[in-house]
Amino acid sequence: MPTNKKPGKWRSRTLAVRTGTLRSGFQETSEALFLTSGYAYEAAEEAEARFKGEIDGYQYSRFGNPTVTMFEQRMAALEGAPVARATASGMAAVSATLLSALRSGDHVVAAKAMFGSCRHVIEEILPRYGIGNTLVDGGDVDQWQSAMRPETKILFLETPSNPTLSIVDLKAVAKIAHKGGARLVVDNAFATPSLQRPFEFGADIVVHSSTKYIDGQGRALGGVVLCKEDFLKDHLQSFIRNTGPSISPFNAWVHLKSLETLDLRMRAHSEGASAVADFLATQKNVTRVLYPFRPDHPQHNLARAQMEAGGGVVAFEIEGGKPAAFKVANALKVIDISNNLGDAKSLITHPETTTHQKLTPAARAELGVTSGLMRLSVGLEDPADLCEDLEQALKVA
Repeated sequence: MPTNKKPGKWRSRTLAVRTGTLRSGFQETSEALFLTSGYAYEAAEEAEARFKGEIDGYQYSRFGNPTVTMFEQRMAALEGAPVARATASGMAAVSATLLSALRSGDHVVAAKAMFGSCRHVIEEILPRYGIGNTLVDGGDVDQWQSAMRPETKILFLETPSNPTLSIVDLKAVAKIAHKGGARLVVDNAFATPSLQRPFEFGADIVVHSSTKYIDGQGRALGGVVLCKEDFLKDHLQSFIRNTGPSISPFNAWVHLKSLETLDLRMRAHSEGASAVADFLATQKNVTRVLYPFRPDHPQHNLARAQMEAGGGVVAFEIEGGKPAAFKVANALKVIDISNNLGDAKSLITHPETTTHQKLTPAARAELGVTSGLMRLSVGLEDPADLCEDLEQALKVA
């Protein structure tokens, strides 16, 4: 049964602990994990009524599950979204959003600076179904406007982007989308709702890889689509129900419990990343440091206008290209080499050879993904230990 506690004007940290709780008759304080694929009915007539939508109730965990519902409702509350649907991974969230809404002849405008798999979906998979695309410099508002066509249905972007942490003006792009009769989809995985809420700037849909900071400890895959009720009704719900990119109730429970500490963790990640970025900027063989809240970031002012803190990811370029970058990575003693991010443990990767390996050299160069660029996901260790680890590794290079 639902909890008797109803959210009023609760602040985000209270929402992250209390929203969406569904308690059973045992009145458990920790949210229950419902590991079930199916549900029983008191009578055949009840089953018929549920499938017709005449009464509420669960039918099959591909369609809905109480644990998943709690995770969805809590995410919706934190993002300020009317509704949410959880998926098996972040890419399942992105793919479900695009494929449920688009038809042959439609057109997508997207920022070039994005995760490699997202770019693959837009450039390689959507065209198989007759869906066109135009990629733009996300920081150039005029390019967004120039790319619009009568058949444009979705504008897609990440801010901050992966891996170069470029920032997109959400208000400006939302205005362009709505003027052209399109929807703005924002990937908010790097910032999370603790640091940035795109709906407040005009976004229509927000997607997450909850595998990253939502989980926060590198344990379980997951994704979330947050949207308005009309998009859910007209596009997303039927797509998810019939194609099955459903999240496991166990993974949803893991991410639900992680939300309780999300705000605390994101503040700590941001503080640590800021300290590490400042340290890296003092190193002689580091030629470039990218962090949204540093004054030398090219979109520093915009980042501060849209975000409450700079986030947990730092990008930096090492003099000497790939050989030097590999030497540094291999010499690290605290920081792990991994293409994941958002973990409590600090993780470093070389985007040119991992997350953005499938892009052409020209496309990587255009994005600033050079052979010496490293992406560092700053964890929850003491920043002084991370700086010392980086210092000794940089000496090797």
